[in-house]
Amino acid sequence: MKRERIIIMGAAGRDFHNFNVCFRDDPRFRVVAFTAAQIPYITERRYPPALAGSLYPRGIPIFDEQRLPELITRQRVNRVVFAYSDISHEELMHRASLVLALGADFSLLGPAATMLKSRKPVISVCAVRTGCGKSQLTRYLCGILADKNLLPVVVRHPMPYGDLASQAVERFASFDDLSLYRCSIEEREEYEPLISRGAVVYAGVDYAGILRLAEKEGDLILWDGGNNDFPFFVPDLEITLVDPLRSGDETGYFPGEVNLRRASLVVINKANTVVRQVCDLLEETIHAANPAAAVVRTRSEISLSDLAAIEGRNVLVIEDGPSITHGGLASGAGYAAAIDFKARSVLDPRPYAVGSIAETFAAYPHISKVLPAMGYSPAQIEELRQTIERIPCDLILSATPVDLRRLMTLSKPVVHVSYDIREEPGAPLKKIILQFLAEKGH
Repeated sequence: MKRERIIIMGAAGRDFHNFNVCFRDDPRFRVVAFTAAQIPYITERRYPPALAGSLYPRGIPIFDEQRLPELITRQRVNRVVFAYSDISHEELMHRASLVLALGADFSLLGPAATMLKSRKPVISVCAVRTGCGKSQLTRYLCGILADKNLLPVVVRHPMPYGDLASQAVERFASFDDLSLYRCSIEEREEYEPLISRGAVVYAGVDYAGILRLAEKEGDLILWDGGNNDFPFFVPDLEITLVDPLRSGDETGYFPGEVNLRRASLVVINKANTVVRQVCDLLEETIHAANPAAAVVRTRSEISLSDLAAIEGRNVLVIEDGPSITHGGLASGAGYAAAIDFKARSVLDPRPYAVGSIAETFAAYPHISKVLPAMGYSPAQIEELRQTIERIPCDLILSATPVDLRRLMTLSKPVVHVSYDIREEPGAPLKKIILQFLAEKGH
């Protein structure tokens, strides 16, 4: 039998999952390569034989996406499967047009083909764009479940940026586990706040294996999505966040619009950052796309580790990395805090950036006077430290969820900016969650 020759376009996450559940053990297909985008340092390696299965004794090579035309031609590819997130509909169709022009088919795999079914109830937290507040909501849900004496296990969308074979199944229950798995800053941004609240977090590459372990450990699974991807598990309650600061993006990006149209509950987060009419118009868009969804509004409120430290100081603002880069935000909670708490000035980090940090600013020219906390490798973490140390600030205002002082020595004082979801009067979101739990017998 002649096998269909396939390339999977990815970014070290959804692509591996789609391979595992749809292609790995099926002799009708031959996946000849993965391509990689968005994330640095994930190319020129292999999806290892231990994960690829018996049909791939040498594993599968991973190439930069820029090599896609060459690979399609040289490998005589029949079909390209697109498998990453946070891409505009326009950019997605440009990629499709390139593939079709080279003679191959272009396809997307949907939820029914890729979601795994759990024996435990699943609440999924997804979004229409990176940076809407998924992590805030997951933390809030953990608090609700703890008050009900329920043990949730958080399963995080994959971020396997290191040795893939050793990252097949990762369990995080302490800060020591972050070092054990050699987590990047981007991974720590997601795991640290949950661990500090006593949550157990799973992530990795093999989500069938992860699900089996998570089901044994928890009363309920919380799927904590990445970027604007849809879940890997079948949700019993599907929550999607939208961002009034980026109105219009909810129907302009893939697969965020999928999440919007699938959701049983849509949360308009950051409602306190815009005038009410913006949320009213956004709610109309939501109902037009998904008339059956319940819609609630939440606030995203900033808190500081030292309220008095900012006023009159020259500050460097460090923001969450993915939200500022491929999430498309010019700035975030750190910059808002600098303005609200009357910093004398916000110093522009761009003239002081070194190495890959300077390359990040060049790749994402929309970034304002903030420093994204880039740290996908030890070398990049060192370049981030060098950049920070070169900036003549009085104070570092850090809005990344990571405590950077665990990873580097800094000569300037650091004020940490936190941001958490707050409910409107009557707590409509909490009521929906409690009703769901009651229906599930909790």
